[in-house]
Amino acid sequence: MNTANKITMIRVVLVPIFMVLFMIDNVMCHYAALGVFVLASITDAIDGHVARKYNQVTTFGKFVDPLADKVLTTAAFLILMYYDRMSVWALMIVLVREFAVAGIRLVAAGEGKVVAASMWGKLKTVTQMVAIIVAMLLLPIQNTFLGVHPKLISDILIWISVVFTIISGVDYIAKNWNLMEMK
Repeated sequence: MNTANKITMIRVVLVPIFMVLFMIDNVMCHYAALGVFVLASITDAIDGHVARKYNQVTTFGKFVDPLADKVLTTAAFLILMYYDRMSVWALMIVLVREFAVAGIRLVAAGEGKVVAASMWGKLKTVTQMVAIIVAMLLLPIQNTFLGVHPKLISDILIWISVVFTIISGVDYIAKNWNLMEMK
């Protein structure tokens, strides 16, 4: 296993640690979980950089890296939904997009093609991670923060990430529509 794939696997291992820490009803544990989430998010940028720079792009990495991202963000979104900081509708939109893009990638792989991450997909991931980090930072705050309720700040950032999620999903579908033609 090369360095890039090891970094990706670190992200996979960090997901259950993140979840366990967050499910402990303690503010310090929540912030420790947030630290784990930030570390896991950073590994997303590092593994891709290492893979490209050192020519370590592998089929395993192409499969596990996006899967690790989805598991990490979905775990965080589920926690935010549990704490009433994310709408079930927002999560449903995110999940539909993720399943659609995963389906496109599977069909493409069946035809020997690779659907690489687009600029919109990367922007979607960044906006999701920023929204998650801010929402988790504000989670223990119950009163107004800078004159605004923390839930409203979380909602705005999450819905901004949902807009980018929709745009990236439409982009993937439009660019790969030919894969879905019935033959």
